[in-house]
Amino acid sequence: MQHFKLKNQSAISKILSTSILAPCLFGVFSQNVQAEQLDLPSIEIRAVEIDDENKSSLNTSDTASLLSDEPGISLYRAGGVSSLPVIHGLADDRVRVKVDGMDLISSCANHMNPPLSYIDPTNVRNIQVFAGISPVSLGGDSIAGTILVNSATPEFAKNGDELLVKATFGTFYRSNNDARGVNLSASVANENVYMRYTGSTVEANNYNAGGHFKSALSTAVRSWLKDGSEVGSTAYKARNHALAFGVQHENHLVEFKLGIQDIPYQGFVNQRMDMTGNDAEQYNLSYKGKYGWGALEARAYHERTRHSMQFGDDKQYWYGNAPGMPMDTEGKTTGVNLKGDINLSERDTLRVGGEYQRYRLDDYWMASGTGMMMAPNTFWNINNGERDKYDVFAEWDAKWNAQWFSQLGLRSSTVKMDAGNVQGYSSMYSAAATVFNSADRSNTDNNIDVTALARFTPDAEKTFEAGYAMKTRSPNVYERFAWSNSNTMVMNMNNLYGDGNGYVGNLNLKPETAHKLSASGNWHDAAKQHWHLNVTPHFTYVNDYIDAVACTEVGKICPSRADMMGNTDGFVNLSLDNQSARIYGVDVSGKMLLAQNTGMGRFDAKGALSYLRGKNNQSGDDLYNIMPLNATLALEHHFGGWSNTLQAKLVDSKDNVQAIRKEVKTAGFTLLNFYTSYDWKNARLDLGVENIFDKHYYDPLGGAYLGQGATMGTSVLHGTQVPGMGRSVNVGLTLKY
Repeated sequence: MQHFKLKNQSAISKILSTSILAPCLFGVFSQNVQAEQLDLPSIEIRAVEIDDENKSSLNTSDTASLLSDEPGISLYRAGGVSSLPVIHGLADDRVRVKVDGMDLISSCANHMNPPLSYIDPTNVRNIQVFAGISPVSLGGDSIAGTILVNSATPEFAKNGDELLVKATFGTFYRSNNDARGVNLSASVANENVYMRYTGSTVEANNYNAGGHFKSALSTAVRSWLKDGSEVGSTAYKARNHALAFGVQHENHLVEFKLGIQDIPYQGFVNQRMDMTGNDAEQYNLSYKGKYGWGALEARAYHERTRHSMQFGDDKQYWYGNAPGMPMDTEGKTTGVNLKGDINLSERDTLRVGGEYQRYRLDDYWMASGTGMMMAPNTFWNINNGERDKYDVFAEWDAKWNAQWFSQLGLRSSTVKMDAGNVQGYSSMYSAAATVFNSADRSNTDNNIDVTALARFTPDAEKTFEAGYAMKTRSPNVYERFAWSNSNTMVMNMNNLYGDGNGYVGNLNLKPETAHKLSASGNWHDAAKQHWHLNVTPHFTYVNDYIDAVACTEVGKICPSRADMMGNTDGFVNLSLDNQSARIYGVDVSGKMLLAQNTGMGRFDAKGALSYLRGKNNQSGDDLYNIMPLNATLALEHHFGGWSNTLQAKLVDSKDNVQAIRKEVKTAGFTLLNFYTSYDWKNARLDLGVENIFDKHYYDPLGGAYLGQGATMGTSVLHGTQVPGMGRSVNVGLTLKY
């Protein structure tokens, strides 16, 4: 087993060593985090369940942010409700995300509508995270791991004469960006039938950093964005509605869920465009049943997304005679899943299943103005993009005795992709369009996933686990089919990374294959009430890792980034190619009971530490957006209905950056947060103060600051990272019936 030693080389190490919470630095603080309680015993340790009303309603409207305190997980910050979760340095489509059992796909050239953006935090009942060694029954077409997000499970009355009625109303306000919102949930059920409605709306202005990070007049395009601490293009408004119906009979449950989303606007501080509309509909029909031989699950779902981008209020709208750059996307996802758990014996369980997913994408940009740059034709970025996936899997769980458990899994996946002919705005795009249209765009990938896991529980106070996984992911539609290298403006609009650079895809990309080794040791008191310590080192080697390369490496000629005045903005134009990479690190989490039965309640210390490194083996470059050494320490207090948390977040400087993307280094920082709440029988009051000392810092994974100015051209200069939010006082009220 390879060991990893952390060097005591920075301020974070000194702070940790002198903290009164240092005994718990080996851990991750997360409020109300419990071990996974699925019927699959093989994932009891590796899955983390988030169940936290306080965080979901008070401090964030971004569902991905509910994972921000979990070990090994970080976030690509994007729009106010659209962050991308990162598992051990791998993000976006490398993570499989299932929302109420649906495999959703982002339909946007900038991935502004990731799967977790389609469910409001107030509608989340739990989140389960499987980092790396995820079972094949939950994996597929991903190399990082799996995130399962579930809304509330149905509740039925206990007898036929009873009618169960529940309702919850919540509202909140956050001072930094004037974020305000309301949410409502109501359900009614008898013994066999239930119905539930959940709805939410949130609206926020631009947030302010902890200090000035730009000139007061820096490329401002409207008078009220002159404050040097205002972070442009971070305002948003979102509305979500969900209806659920269910019928149960004996050991059988049928559910139908309808989801509707309307986002009128959402600024994107690290993209050159903003979201000016995202309308989505989701239809989700599922069945669960228990039989003498085991259990059966089936699901059919369909999602339709209509997505629009333009320049928001903080970005320049007119370019000569062109009124902005309207961009529209239509995505459709249809899926069918079937899974059965077969009890072969008291020791053995066989899990088998199959999945089918059909995805269609149209990405087109209407003509704007009269010049050849953006007229007279409609620009087809993706025309009838197709991505169909066919999967079958088998998984064997074996409980050999009270101490030993094993799991073996195998999945076969076939991914078929294709796209139609494209065209540019005018004849100046013809050369690139001709090359793409004359190429063979159809592609079939035959992928294999394998997992092997063993768990040893020698006694009631410790558990050890080790496993190997081979996971495979085929490229997404934009990685393969984004075709235009005609000019910088168009390349800027195809950016999945928030780094400000321009990109063109590569038809010859092969699937990524990741080989992951992970081990875990968990020590705790016998009752699991007073303390625990969990240590998980991991190592991943990725064949055919898709990374940024110079255009010439894949036979393309990309334009210079010089504008008409001969100036450059410092960004670069790039393509993508298969290389190889390695990622290694360690996650450590812990908890310690400090005092109880003192007359003032219970006191606990919790903590977290994560270390990660990533390297491109072929180029020797560091991997992009790797979270630096970070830790979270917290002191918690519970007394009756009163709960308090004092939390410190510590992040080391990011010095290992990717040269090819011209990634910006960031300094280390420490943030202090305080949360308090009081629970009555039918009400709850929450108060939080985040970034208490209004610390000015830059988000290591925030990307390039593109929040204001003439972002279509080259006058917004490279070199400024997106700053984090300054102090915010948050208050929330929840009423229950």
